Amino acid sequence: MTDEPHPKRAHRKVRSRRAKLLRAGALALAGLVVLGGGAAGYAYWKLNGNIKSVDIDAQLGTNRPVAPNDGSFNLLVLGSDSRSGANAGLAGGNTGDTARSDTAMVVHVNQNHTLGTVVSIPRDTLVARPACTAPNGSTVPAMAGAMYNSAFEVGGAACAVKTTEQLTGLRMNHFVEIDFAGFASFVNAIGGATVTTSVNIHDKDSGLDLKAGTTKLNGDQALAFVRTRHGVGDGSDLGRIELQKQMVKSLMKQVGSIGLFTDPGKLWSVGDTLTKSITTDSALASVSALTGLGEELKGIGTDQLTMVTLPVTTAPSDPNRVVEKLPEANQVWSALRADQPVPQAITSAQPVNPADPAATGAPS
Repeated sequence: MTDEPHPKRAHRKVRSRRAKLLRAGALALAGLVVLGGGAAGYAYWKLNGNIKSVDIDAQLGTNRPVAPNDGSFNLLVLGSDSRSGANAGLAGGNTGDTARSDTAMVVHVNQNHTLGTVVSIPRDTLVARPACTAPNGSTVPAMAGAMYNSAFEVGGAACAVKTTEQLTGLRMNHFVEIDFAGFASFVNAIGGATVTTSVNIHDKDSGLDLKAGTTKLNGDQALAFVRTRHGVGDGSDLGRIELQKQMVKSLMKQVGSIGLFTDPGKLWSVGDTLTKSITTDSALASVSALTGLGEELKGIGTDQLTMVTLPVTTAPSDPNRVVEKLPEANQVWSALRADQPVPQAITSAQPVNPADPAATGAPS
């Protein structure tokens, strides 16, 4: 006989301890959301107070695409290029009191919440921008052949959503915006982001100076990585979008690796940073709503996420702009409206990441 524990029993104990830790973390988060008194109540009030919101529904009214009724939903994520406040030191340049959507992603989550599709819309895409009501109440006239990212500049979040809905035929259930400073702060809060490139990247405009290989980036470096366009590839926005896709997956992996739910201090730090960094539609502007969204997305990891760039081609009117490539662009939006995967013919013809070692060969 031996006093050593049976391997199966020991394994069950380890799994039991892990399960208890996960349950404890989940209960801690639930307590943060639902308790109304003491430290948890203060935390809930503090985080709620951080969140800025826009009442998209009130501004757009009812003349919109029909909302999905099968459990699927759509989210518009915008990265703002505002130079106001803390953004000025990170971004350089001056846009006055305006901002454009430097990054735009339509996120579609299927009806079972097991798969996600992200469609990046190049900011230089020429679109038919509908008439909008600006945040100050003034009317922004419709414009044919407007740059997609100008909708946010002239009419704010509601105009960006309306333009996106007209372009895609999809109802945007939610909207999230993050600016330069917010993105950098979030990356720092989660401990950085790891990327791998097969080429050196030096871009004086974004400030990125990166050697080929695998590097863990801090917030400022990660911001420069997703903004760079002149330091890699052909210098186009399409190459930059491919870098942004790599960054999204890196952030998802990093968030999953840091044990948020078993570290209350880390959970508070990330939650405080995130809620300070975003602007949402009014339906998402609470800790409980954001927690509910996270619960709906918890089954989607990088392996369950398809990321594509909207198929585009050079605009006949301007070699520095692009327009939707037909019929491929329509096939993307039709697939999402039907809650179906993007056709393989589209995914297989996607642009190559100019810094992807799988595409261009790993550094020697």
